[in-house]
Amino acid sequence: MKLFATLSALLGIAASCLVLASLSVAKPALPQSSGSQGSWSTKASLLTPRAEVGIASVDGRIYVLGGAVAGRTASQLNQEYDPATDRWRDRAPLPHAVTHVGAVGLNGKFYAIGGFTKDVHVGALDLVFEYDPATDTWRQLAPLSSPRGSVSVAMVDGKIHAIGGRGLDQITVATHEVYDTSSGKWSRAAPLRTARDHMGVIVVDGRIHVIGGRTADNTDNTNLHDVYDPATNSWQSAAPLPTARSSGAATYYRGLILYAGGECKGSGGTFSENEAYDPKTNRWLTLAALPAGRHGFGAAAIGQYAYFAGGALGCGGGRLSNQLLVFSLP
Repeated sequence: MKLFATLSALLGIAASCLVLASLSVAKPALPQSSGSQGSWSTKASLLTPRAEVGIASVDGRIYVLGGAVAGRTASQLNQEYDPATDRWRDRAPLPHAVTHVGAVGLNGKFYAIGGFTKDVHVGALDLVFEYDPATDTWRQLAPLSSPRGSVSVAMVDGKIHAIGGRGLDQITVATHEVYDTSSGKWSRAAPLRTARDHMGVIVVDGRIHVIGGRTADNTDNTNLHDVYDPATNSWQSAAPLPTARSSGAATYYRGLILYAGGECKGSGGTFSENEAYDPKTNRWLTLAALPAGRHGFGAAAIGQYAYFAGGALGCGGGRLSNQLLVFSLP
């Protein structure tokens, strides 16, 4: 009988632990430390140091578009990186010099949307271009409803979403427009809950995650994490970014949304944080930090690696980088 009572007590304790464990999963998400922090390395440097670039991935290659070059002037650069050969090459330049351009790949092509013509956040554009790597040619498409730079773009079900940004008056907006590649027309969708720009935008399972960003200056950073569902044309909140920042680089890598870097810290520096969101658990992980803080760069994941190209090491656009950083998890 004593043995039976002891076993019953132990089973009761085990059951209680299981209940507590299941309850803990449902608690509000908090930053967690990852058991596999990951590691950084470098590949072939960009042909031209620059920041405030757009990045798109098409058919296993990475394209780095526009950006601010020496003298903080806008560029028409369109440079292609092939991970298989670790080589860069110049392709047909953008039809218009631009910084802070939105970029996204779709069906073997990529799209360059909006941007600024001058530093800083001056001369917003409504221009939209499509690039075909097979023919190395550009064509102009229907414009945005109004000029916007630092607009974030994402592709869902053959449609391109252009979210947030700031216009000719340099004021951030909550505008959300959708381009239908089959009809060649733009339409309106539910606006962001909070107007902002310089955000990380990633699509997971047909939903658009909009992370961080700024409401005004580069120190007015947010930790907002909004998720848009095209099926219901509505937004919901998800676990906030642990470190509020803007102008970082985001990509979807091995089931995680990576958000690395950003500007500006209270001391005037850039962020080196590399934090990852797990959509399955609604939790953030802390991964290995960037070798050095930076912002205004872009990211794309191909195969077993996440690639981070260019950027500026200094807050406000100083110390341009030509580095191609590579992040990997075991």
